[in-house]
Amino acid sequence: MADADIHFYFDPVCPFAWMTSKWVRKVMAQRAYTVDWRFISLRLVKAEVDYESHFPEGYEAGHTAGLRLLRVAARARAEHGRAAVGPLYEAIGTAVFDSANSPELAPGDRGGRAFAEPLLTRAGLPAGLADALDDPALDAEIQAETDEALSLTGKDVGTPIIHFGPPHGTAFFGPVISRLPGDEDALRLWDHVVGLAAFPGFAELKRSLRERPQLRAFGVADGETGAEEDWHGGSRRLKR
Repeated sequence: MADADIHFYFDPVCPFAWMTSKWVRKVMAQRAYTVDWRFISLRLVKAEVDYESHFPEGYEAGHTAGLRLLRVAARARAEHGRAAVGPLYEAIGTAVFDSANSPELAPGDRGGRAFAEPLLTRAGLPAGLADALDDPALDAEIQAETDEALSLTGKDVGTPIIHFGPPHGTAFFGPVISRLPGDEDALRLWDHVVGLAAFPGFAELKRSLRERPQLRAFGVADGETGAEEDWHGGSRRLKR
């Protein structure tokens, strides 16, 4: 994966990273792009933060679960190769955000063996890799990759971070999208984003208005209004 077209840095409990990854997978299915799925831990990024005063209840447990799942992904990568990470992330993200049980999942439950083992099996990996959940020795590798991601963008960002055309191409946080585009619009959005990434002077494009991700975990089931959006000639219309 050293010559992958993009490096995608993710935390498995970040809903916006998951939505962006679904968009990237749509593009991969239509074009011959390759992705190296890499790690960034929100728990390690926030290591010095007082969660009680800065975040709503459940965030620390959720971020800790994300770190524990990244340990499993790191062990899977070490023992089964870099190609093992993508299917594992897909299995985790689907369970956390897009399954019928997603809204009932407590943040801390995602960091346990009962959650991880079936997902490893679904990804074609040994369930025994769940031993890594409790192995802090893997945190140094995850920290190094987190530092790598932030060195590409600066520290005042979230997840995901995408590095286009590594090692010398542009990297930035996002794009942050709340709705999954259809196949045609996924490619259109990709071409616009790659166009921005190709300009070395591009730094930021941002607005503070943001809706909740249109995912089952947030009460939006597949096929409901707002699950997909397309646009034509500058105007937008929602698929219903």
